[in-house]
Amino acid sequence: MIKLRKPPFLIAEIGINHNGSLKLAKKMIDIAKRNDFSAVKFQKRNPDISTPEKQKEVLRNTPWGTMTYLQYKKKIELSLKDFKEIDKYCKKINIEWFCSPWDIDSVNFLKKFKLKKNKIASALLTNKELLNAVAKQKKFTLISTGMSNIKDIETAVKIFKKNKCKFALMHCVSTYPCPEKDLNLNTITTLRKKFKCEVGYSGHENSVSPSVAAWVIGADYIERHITLNRTLFGTDQSASLEERGVRQLSDILSRMPSAMGNGIKKPTPEEKKLIKKFKYWS
Repeated sequence: MIKLRKPPFLIAEIGINHNGSLKLAKKMIDIAKRNDFSAVKFQKRNPDISTPEKQKEVLRNTPWGTMTYLQYKKKIELSLKDFKEIDKYCKKINIEWFCSPWDIDSVNFLKKFKLKKNKIASALLTNKELLNAVAKQKKFTLISTGMSNIKDIETAVKIFKKNKCKFALMHCVSTYPCPEKDLNLNTITTLRKKFKCEVGYSGHENSVSPSVAAWVIGADYIERHITLNRTLFGTDQSASLEERGVRQLSDILSRMPSAMGNGIKKPTPEEKKLIKKFKYWS
């Protein structure tokens, strides 16, 4: 008998799509709540630490004028006051929130909040110092695996197992947006079989169907970037779902467990009625 599947834990990755605006962040939290997502996720950085030195003085055109990349990163970072308001707001409307820290300073910053989960961003998968700092907290951690190979993932898994920290591996391809031909969704099965752990999918494509396919082949966690409008300024906007896509994904995945059934082949009650109608030979 096939194991009955439950709907996935749906994560709305707000990330940095708020562009430093608490107002925009709240609007995206509302989108996730309206469409029955399980949680919203943000990113936290100390730009002075997490910005590569060679990038800091690179000039960038932004809605706030031309500025260095470091100035831009600081401009879009939410403050402690903002995160306190997000924490309060999520509790008020009853939706979980958590965050991916990009440096040790941000790991410590997030300790101010009683979050149930941690997240390792793909770009940080080989940062052993950060992995250890997160794993030592022993909070359930979603580990994205974009830009990595099996050896990289093995090293990360060893760190979490050594610290006895539960985790799930999230298959991910870190291009924004990712062409469907590059998604390699069968890696979800590879990760589950090799590491014998829970698995998920963090998608950066600008469509919905691959996330549904990811759930069908075993992803228990589905994370998708969301936005108010794909034309907004920001590197992640074009790889995000607007509310129409968010609604479509949530609706399909809520109905899929029933459609998948239990795998037992036998006529349904309605089919039995049709048998009597068409079976002329007995």
